[in-house]
Amino acid sequence: MSSYLVALNGPDSGKKIFLVGEEFTLGRHPDCDIVVEVGAVSRYHAKIIKGNDGYQVEDLGSRNGTYVNDEQLSKPHRLTHGDTIRVCDVSFEYKQEGYKPTPKDTVGIRADGPGAFGAVMIDDDGATSTIMSKFEVSSQTGAIHLTASPEAKLNALLEITRGLTGTLSLDEVLPKVLDGLFRIFLQADRGFIILRDESGNMVPRWTKARREADEEEIRISRTIVKHVMQTREAILSADAAADSRFEMSQSITDFKIRSIMCAPLVNADDEVLGVIQIDTLDQRKRFQKEDLEVAVSVGMQAAAAIERAQLHDAAIRQIAFQRDLHAANQVQIGFLPSEEPKLDRYQFYHYYLAANSVGGDYYDYIPLPDGGTAILVGDVVGHGIAASLMMAKLSAEARYCLASMADPQKAAYHLNNNFTAATPADKFVTLAIAILHPEKNLVTLINAGHNPPILRKPDGKCTMLAEEEIGLPLGIMEDMEYDIAQFTLEPGDMLFIYTDGINEAMNSQGDQFGMERMLGCISENCDDVEICSRAIIDGCREFMAGSPQYDDMCMVAIQRHD
Repeated sequence: MSSYLVALNGPDSGKKIFLVGEEFTLGRHPDCDIVVEVGAVSRYHAKIIKGNDGYQVEDLGSRNGTYVNDEQLSKPHRLTHGDTIRVCDVSFEYKQEGYKPTPKDTVGIRADGPGAFGAVMIDDDGATSTIMSKFEVSSQTGAIHLTASPEAKLNALLEITRGLTGTLSLDEVLPKVLDGLFRIFLQADRGFIILRDESGNMVPRWTKARREADEEEIRISRTIVKHVMQTREAILSADAAADSRFEMSQSITDFKIRSIMCAPLVNADDEVLGVIQIDTLDQRKRFQKEDLEVAVSVGMQAAAAIERAQLHDAAIRQIAFQRDLHAANQVQIGFLPSEEPKLDRYQFYHYYLAANSVGGDYYDYIPLPDGGTAILVGDVVGHGIAASLMMAKLSAEARYCLASMADPQKAAYHLNNNFTAATPADKFVTLAIAILHPEKNLVTLINAGHNPPILRKPDGKCTMLAEEEIGLPLGIMEDMEYDIAQFTLEPGDMLFIYTDGINEAMNSQGDQFGMERMLGCISENCDDVEICSRAIIDGCREFMAGSPQYDDMCMVAIQRHD
């Protein structure tokens, strides 16, 4: 008898976790067998161990305790069918497949869950085929000609339409569809709706049992479901228990089902969304051919409502996602400096524009204990949410290393090691660090795989700085020794540090803005760092001519005045 857990709430609500093995650790750490990503859950919170007499659960000294049936564990507890395991606010129900409930056990739809608890898909693909009646369903065939009585058709359509009026959420639509079918077909004992997920798998989404004395687990024949979805044919078996098509189906045998109706849910684009099925145990009240035609009509109404609900739910998720992105954007902006450093005889200008709502480019001004100022410009590989998270880490690590270590080479060494240890193998960061000592007008430059900065002299001549001293990006290899380059900023000199989102910006023909155009924008404009910087950005935008921005853009410019 196999055992499994059903998540009753939390991030994986409704998920079934089969216990196949000897020991399962439950907690927040990614190495746990059952990961619960909730802040209050301990890294290793509890474990489930298989013994001679079944599974038992025990707490692992967690901060907030482990509860079984709302009682805190002080010692290991042997699990029985129906036990509820709770860690913080996340609950799981322990179940044993094939368990036969006593009359005191309750069944049916759970009011606090997604509605498909206890539904089990049974593999029975070896069955032969004998169908009492079938009906082809397609949204492209025009009007459906039914032989059922007009009264029955009208009743079905009115019931389903009345139940679905004003309902948009999928978790509201599905139970109302089954409720409508149960009002139409009074002989129905059980029903369920199966929908395709994003991967194309068949997933039970809602179940209903008319009587609480029925079995707790609704066992669903995968053979029937697959046939209906592949052929787009609604099927009726007048006596499923005796039907040779289902003679190998454990679900039919166990429950002695006398009659089944299963109809595909076909949307306006003639795509099969899933199936809807009802069955009866009473051999005196089998479904008839006209009942199948009514079920098909109901199924078409239900498919339209389900598709609307899916689109609505997707829109709601998109709105929530955009809201989260906006919040992330505001958090990221908080990591970036809001104003330039105030240094005598020095003028600063910075520009930042993410390709998406959040970006992976980075710039910062860090005051140092010796009176110097570190100017940083970085570029995390990729862009979007993952890159923005790495950018946040870079900001914190760089501030710590540069503020706590007087030697910039030592600071870069430790910054790289910290990143290499914590960064996935396919991620890295390019970073240019320019440390300005204004009293000496001296700049110390460290370049970890970044574009070489550009130095513009008062006569317009531009030079790419310290190309030979460029080292590997952060996160590639530990224990990297970075070379330094030093130079003096003369009166009128400008220094431009930028990311490749500017020079590699593309137009509609796929051509890049390029270094030649960028240097032209710098050298051909007047001797003001803000005007030169704006010329670069305006020139890049004009070159792109409305083409999409594929990468984040970031630039910091410095000028020394007399």
